[in-house]
Amino acid sequence: MSEILPLNPASYIRHAIHQGDRNWAETNCYVDVLVELIHSLGFEPLAALPFALTIDYEVDQWGFFKFPHKDLFELYGLEIQEFNPWRNLPELIEQQVLAGRPVLVEMDSYYLPDTQGMAYKLAHVKSTIAVNKLDRAQEVMGYFHNQGYYELSGEDYRAIFQVDGLVHERMLPTYIEYVKLRHLHSTPTGAALLKASVVLLKEHLHLIPQQNPFTHFKTAFAQDFIWLQAQPIETFHLYSFSNLRQYGACFELVETYLRWLQVQGEEGLQDAIAAFGRITVNAKTFQFQLARAMARKRELDGAAIDDMGRDWQTGMDVLKRCYLRT
Repeated sequence: MSEILPLNPASYIRHAIHQGDRNWAETNCYVDVLVELIHSLGFEPLAALPFALTIDYEVDQWGFFKFPHKDLFELYGLEIQEFNPWRNLPELIEQQVLAGRPVLVEMDSYYLPDTQGMAYKLAHVKSTIAVNKLDRAQEVMGYFHNQGYYELSGEDYRAIFQVDGLVHERMLPTYIEYVKLRHLHSTPTGAALLKASVVLLKEHLHLIPQQNPFTHFKTAFAQDFIWLQAQPIETFHLYSFSNLRQYGACFELVETYLRWLQVQGEEGLQDAIAAFGRITVNAKTFQFQLARAMARKRELDGAAIDDMGRDWQTGMDVLKRCYLRT
C-alpha cells in the first residue's frame, strides 16, 4: 500500500469552508479538492482565495474558477504539473503516491460512492479527485473529493479504473496531474502568511473584469430565459451550475476570504464583506426563482441581477481603496 497522509475517512475533520451553515456547500470539484488537500497538509487554504475576485461572465457562462498554480507554489510550495498517463492508470498513480505526490485525476462520479444520491450509479459526470492512498493488491483507494476525504474499494475500485477493460476502444486517457510538495518547512505562517496573501490580493485586483460582469450577464440572461422556458428541468440544472452556482459559490469564497483578512487584523473591509455576502445569498434566491418561473412558465425580470451588479461594484471599489492606494 502507498499512502501520503495517514487519514481515516471516519475521523477526518473537514476544513471550515466545508462545515457549518453556508449558502453553497460545494464550490467546484477542483477548488474543493485543493482546499481539503491544503488543509490536510497543515496549511490555511483561505490565504490563497484572492483569485476568486477575478471571476467574469465569459460570453455564455461564468468562468470555472480555479486556484492558479502560481499562487499555490508561492504560498505553500505546491508545484502542480500535468503528466502523461502512458501506462496503466493505477500503476502510474501508485508510483506518484509512493514518491509522496498527491495525484489530481479526473474520474467518473458514477463510480464515486461519496456522490451517492447525486451521481453515484445515476449519472456519468467527470470530477476531479486527489488520490492520497492506493493499494492495488487490496483494490482500495483513499481520495479527497468535494467536501471531504473518502475511500472506495472492491467493485467501485475495479469500475473507476476499468480494471476489466475499457468501456470502448476509443476512450481517451484521463487528464491527470501530480502535486510536488516543495519547501513545506519554509511555508509562511502567521503574519508572514497574511503578508504573502495580501500581495496576491493586490495582484488579482489588477485582474478583475474591466466592466461589471453582471451587466453582460443580464443581457445574456434575457435571451437565455426565453430559451430555458422550453427546456426540461435537466437543462435548468446544467444552466444553474454554469451560472448561478458558479458566481454564487465564488463570491461566497470572496466573502470568506475577506472575513479571514478581518480576523487577521485588516481594517475597512466590512462594506465589501456585506456586499459579496448579499451576492451569494441573492444568487441562491435567484436560482429558486428561476426554477419556479420555468416550472410555471412565468416571467422573471432581471432586477436581482441589477442588485448583484451594484454589490459587485461596491465590493470592488472598497477593495481598490484599501489595497490599491498610491
